[in-house]
Amino acid sequence: MKTIHKFTVVPSLPERLNRLRDIAMNLWWSWEPQAIQLFFRLGREVWEETHQNPIRLLGEVSQSRLAHLAEDETFLAHMDRVLDRLDSYMGATTWFQSACGGDETIRIAYFSAEYGITDGLPIYSGGLGILAGDHLKSASDLGLPLVAVGLLYRQGYFRQYLNADGWQQQMYPENDFYNMPIEQIMGEDGQPLTITVDCPHPVLARVWRAQVGRIPLYLLDANLSANAPADREITARLYGGDKEMRIRQEILLGIGGYRTLTALGIEPTICHVNEGHAAFLTIERARCLRERANMSVPEALEMVKAGTIFTTHTPVPAGHDVFSEELIDKYLGGHLTALGISRDELLALGRKPSDGKSSNFNMTMLAMRLAAQTNGVSVLHGEVSRQMMNDLYPDFPVDEVPISSITNGVHIRSWISFDLAELHERYLGPRWVSQPGDLTIWERVDNIPDTELWRTHERRRERLVVFARERLAQQLHARGMTATEVAIADEVLDPEALTIGFARRFATYKRGTLLFRDPERLARILRDAKRPVQIIFAGKAHPADNAGKEFIRQIIHHCRTETFRHHIVFLEDYDMNVARYILQGVDVWLNNPQRKQEASGTSGMKATANGALNMSIPDGWWCEGFDGENGWNIGQGEDYDDHEYQDRVESEDIYEMLENEIIPMFYNRGPDGLPREWIQRMKHAMRTICPVFNTNRMVQEYTELHYLPLAARLREFQTDEFARVRGLSAWKQAVRQGWGKIRVLKVEADTVEAISVGGQLPITAQVHLGELSPEDVAVEIFFGQTDHLGQVPAGRPVRMAHVEDLGNGDHIFRGALVPEVTGRHGFSIRILPDHRDLVSCTEMAMVIWS
Repeated sequence: MKTIHKFTVVPSLPERLNRLRDIAMNLWWSWEPQAIQLFFRLGREVWEETHQNPIRLLGEVSQSRLAHLAEDETFLAHMDRVLDRLDSYMGATTWFQSACGGDETIRIAYFSAEYGITDGLPIYSGGLGILAGDHLKSASDLGLPLVAVGLLYRQGYFRQYLNADGWQQQMYPENDFYNMPIEQIMGEDGQPLTITVDCPHPVLARVWRAQVGRIPLYLLDANLSANAPADREITARLYGGDKEMRIRQEILLGIGGYRTLTALGIEPTICHVNEGHAAFLTIERARCLRERANMSVPEALEMVKAGTIFTTHTPVPAGHDVFSEELIDKYLGGHLTALGISRDELLALGRKPSDGKSSNFNMTMLAMRLAAQTNGVSVLHGEVSRQMMNDLYPDFPVDEVPISSITNGVHIRSWISFDLAELHERYLGPRWVSQPGDLTIWERVDNIPDTELWRTHERRRERLVVFARERLAQQLHARGMTATEVAIADEVLDPEALTIGFARRFATYKRGTLLFRDPERLARILRDAKRPVQIIFAGKAHPADNAGKEFIRQIIHHCRTETFRHHIVFLEDYDMNVARYILQGVDVWLNNPQRKQEASGTSGMKATANGALNMSIPDGWWCEGFDGENGWNIGQGEDYDDHEYQDRVESEDIYEMLENEIIPMFYNRGPDGLPREWIQRMKHAMRTICPVFNTNRMVQEYTELHYLPLAARLREFQTDEFARVRGLSAWKQAVRQGWGKIRVLKVEADTVEAISVGGQLPITAQVHLGELSPEDVAVEIFFGQTDHLGQVPAGRPVRMAHVEDLGNGDHIFRGALVPEVTGRHGFSIRILPDHRDLVSCTEMAMVIWS
């Protein structure tokens, strides 16, 4: 290869337009309508062609056009207004400052494998990345002291196109980082900052930064000439390659990401692990603590745990990253010496207890073991996760597995149409932007005149139809169709027809083809001349998911039939831009996954923010969002073992709701042509869903429930040269050593056949604690109603008091249970470790039952 001398060409802006680059380089513009409209004025077609990338836009607009704009008073006034808004935003007093005291000692580091912030930075694949992007946007709005870490993928996820048969194909265009709204971080020597990770040999990565409002997002790029060709591929594709590529990516994200923060002089108080991909950061953080604070391995791991939050997004075991022992040996073996940990000790951190020593290394297990708080992303997902992770706490009731839930949300301003945003500004007031969680603000939705709301919604549906026709024509042309066949695109869809949207990742559990279970019945619904209905599909299947690709192929073949040709469209290459058009223009948002397979889902939240109504399986967030009047439930939350039967029952439920309720309500028009009942349901949906299911509320919950309490606890651990964490670690070791001697010797209770509700049943327990003291344990009565097996599946604990030391390690504890409901009850005595610095008594996963 010839020696290439590299240099960077940047846009040449007239002096008066220089600050356009300031706007372009802060991704705040992606949720500021006036900024987006400013870029429109530079050239709408170029803006779309560059996938809404303002840096490329500035480079592709002609110099004559720029010179003209530098003299255009209206453009300059518009630019100055946007700059004023940006400067005001960056300098404003924030929620964190006013409500949380603006504690400057706190620094939160958020780690995620993907971020969906804007189309111009394509480093996301789907819901996880979109959620991470919205998390950063709301963290910026709220003023959190947060930094984010991820990987900068040279080819992103993939661009989708379909062949003549409708089979998904993948393209991997190269991202030109120098033409994107990111910048390289320079070191003190004036050269690009790089970090090194062993993978298993040293691999270099340079550091880039994307500015997301007030939040810096640091991205690692391994495509350096100093690396071997195989190592340069580590950051080539998101979720690409085999297991070996995946573990290398996750080592770079976790270990390399934490080293990046260290190189930047950032020492995070709290590390938030968004899904298990970044869990290796806990290993690096422990190594740093060992090195800086002269800690033992158990002490360092205890300190790491105290400052780590883990959010799991996966409701099925198959979704967790699992690596073989051979891969762990190969890629993490070199880290053992630096950490001072044995191979077996490392492997034990990622093993499921029920699998013994022969299991693979599970990243979710690692993250849970080294996190003080673990949460699911909806109430139902929390329940599912507790069941799934009961392996870690095998002797505890499922309800006591320490996984909480913080339900996901969306950054409403990023997803709402400009038209509807203007209505909100007029009738809700400006605080809907800064305080989207305020219920009183959304009650003002009723102030929007029905006529204005409906006409605004109709305009968005018309724009969606225009967009879909143009997109379909491009798709047909790309597939090599004839001019006659391409011309059919101008005839599809009706801008006045009831429009249903189904756009999401094409995993089979999401059942993208469920609507086609009875094609003849579906045809009668869609082709009703007086009450037509149409469906717009979009979504990508994972490149290795042939079953998902087959679902797409089937839909394409249905679209080609004369029956459905004008009523069903599949839009290729689903991305944030396509999502916005669909979400902002449909009337009904369809979501029909197999129940308990969807952790949360957020697309329905975005649809409601734009006035669409959800028709959904009661899964994920919808179990909390549905109130009986703000959308429609498919089924009543039944669980099925026979999926074929489930598909039949639930598809029929969809058809019946469409035929008997949804379609009649949509087409029931008054003399003024307005569907008044439908509009009232739209308003009710926005009023009940928008103030709850937004990321401002979500991030506030993370802050109040996790970030601030853990930061306060960590500060206490750091005092007196980490005396408390060293004491906690030593205490845990002593408890583990003495735990095998603990047992319940005798239980005495008043022998009565029945007691009244609210009555007391005194209980005495004699226990043997060996060398442990009564202060080391909690002795509890665990009681509740019994099931058909005579067990107590969902009881509650009552702590017993220590009343006597009998000597030789024997002790007497007394307490009383007070039943609150009638029926057959039972109780048992249990002993758990207890210490003031434990997050909970279940933390050590140790319990002795009578």
